[in-house]
Amino acid sequence: MRKFLTGLILIPLGVLFIVFAFANRRLVTVTFDPFGGSDPETGVTLPLFILIIAVAIFGVVAGSTATWLRQRRWRHTSRQYETDAREARVELADLRSRYESRETSRLPDLTRRTG
Repeated sequence: MRKFLTGLILIPLGVLFIVFAFANRRLVTVTFDPFGGSDPETGVTLPLFILIIAVAIFGVVAGSTATWLRQRRWRHTSRQYETDAREARVELADLRSRYESRETSRLPDLTRRTG
């Protein structure tokens, strides 16, 4: 079922990607020089669809990085809770073993007081 849903999403996206690439094959010149933008030596000429896809990939990576950095506090808090839970489990196991050993040591005493 999961493969079917993945195919149902990825196949139309692939078709859209191919249609987009064929529709935007025109070459564009990209330059980062705001004063000499007409000089082709400082720019890069490439198809428009490559530029758009590269900018989209950069946006996804930048957004993912920003989200990961913002969630640092929550990851730290989660690790602290996991550490506390581990310590509590160890303490609980210790208390249970002490309780069980105390109960087993009392059982013979209870059987002697039958009178």
